[in-house]
Parts: sequence; structure tokens; C-alpha cells
Amino acid sequence: MGQKKLIKFAAIKEYNNVLEFPQGMPGKWAAFFNILNKGTTAIDIANLSISDSLVGPNISSDNNNEDVLTKLTLELACGRGEYAVGLGRMFPNENFIGIDLKGNRIWKGASIANKDGLKNVAFVRSQIELTSNYFAKDEVDEIWITFPDPQLRWSKAKKRLTHPKFLRLYQQFLKNDGIVHLKTDSPLLYNFTLKVIELYGLHLIYKTDHLYNEQNIDPRCLIKTYYEGLDIAQSSKIHYIQFNIGQDLPLELDAVLKEAIKDIPMDIGELIRMEAEAARAKKED
Repeated sequence: MGQKKLIKFAAIKEYNNVLEFPQGMPGKWAAFFNILNKGTTAIDIANLSISDSLVGPNISSDNNNEDVLTKLTLELACGRGEYAVGLGRMFPNENFIGIDLKGNRIWKGASIANKDGLKNVAFVRSQIELTSNYFAKDEVDEIWITFPDPQLRWSKAKKRLTHPKFLRLYQQFLKNDGIVHLKTDSPLLYNFTLKVIELYGLHLIYKTDHLYNEQNIDPRCLIKTYYEGLDIAQSSKIHYIQFNIGQDLPLELDAVLKEAIKDIPMDIGELIRMEAEAARAKKED
């Protein structure tokens, strides 16, 4: 590991707004953000209280419980955390958590949040597969998935963050009417997600295959990530979907999905990217 990465890993261990593989956190995020906002002491997870008044944007003004989480949104595979930080600036009365395994990437967003005094933004270093260990049922209102690895090969479809395997994971902590947002430059991932929504009968709220060509763009969608700027997919379009999970996803449909996605074509940019990845992997072998 390079010296710069080591320095960043050491730094986030001292940040109050970064937790690494935190155990015993379900139900405690209201208390966590309460202490983070005060900024007067180090946060001891073991001593955090579990709040009975977990979530919901409509908290009555006469509620005297300080440990009330007004709204909690996750940015999954957050990288440098541009969305967690950007949304934190836009909505100071809501709370945001970026989750990623790469500590050196999380360092960037966490450092910006600290520098700018954003006490409603935090980060968790962990694999996405472990996320359900950190949140209680109905503790999360929304999920943003922005420019994830599209996992272009059919054999890696289960690693796509909108695969039913992951949606079942999100159901364990996302509200029944909670919203999942996908923003991607991958036509394959976009069409794959639409196929999942259709096949499992999920509620599609909104979709567009050319986000920046829309007349009325959700201001949240104007936040741009580092990876969007790289234009890895060599696409001139950004795709965006909003949907609810809100119901069971039958396991027997997974086999149907596995066959159905073989008909989803890649565009030329994705084909070029997949060939480049295959060549790089062959060279490394």
C-alpha cells in the first residue's frame, strides 16, 4: 500500500464522521448524528442510545427527544462521497451516510465534510453486502446509487447493485415506501434495472435515458461525481431511475431474470470497456 493511502487510512480512524465496520449500530443513527452535530466529544458506539422515534421527515415540534432522526439517506458505493456531501449541503436538516470499502476514497468526502462543518454527513467503511448489519428495519428513507461498476459481463450480473440479490438486502432497512435512485452512464445497467423493475413488479417512479436533456431536472441529479466526469462508458447520455422496492422479490424469478438479461445489448462504449478490462486482466495473469 502506498504511503499516501496509509496516511489517509490513518486519518479516517481519527475522524468522528467515519465508522469502519461498525458493530451494534442498528437504531443508533439518531443518537450518532446528535453527538456528531454537537461536536464536543468522541463518539462511543457502545454508549449510543437506540431511539424509538427512528425516522420520518414530519417530526412534531414538541418532540423533546434529541435522538430523533428526521431523515436518513445512504449513498452506496460512494467513492469520494460527492453525493453524500452534496446532498448534505442541500438539505442541512436531513442526514446522509456514504458507504464504500475504499478508505482512501472515503477520506476525500469525510475531509470535505469536516472542513465545511457538515455535521449531517458521515461515512461507513464496509462492503455493501454487510450494510444490513448497520441499520435497523425502516431506519433508511432513500438510497442513491451513483455511477457504480456496471459489471458488464453476464457472469457478474449478481454483482450489479440493482440486482434482486441487493434489493432484498436493502429491504431489510429501507422503508416500505423508500426510494432507490440509480444514476449511471451505462445503458446496460439502466436497461437491466428496468428489466428487474418490470419482472418483479416493482413501482417505477421515474426514468429517463437522457437526464440532462430533461426540461425539469431534479436539483439533486445535478450533483456530479468524479466518475461521471471520467466518462468511462464513453456515453453522451446519463441515465436515471427512481423506484420503490416495497414488496417481496420471489427467488424463483431470479432464473427468469438470468435468461432475460442476455437480450439486453451493450452499446459501443461498453463493448470497448469490456474488451479493455479483459485485456488488462489477461496481462495481469
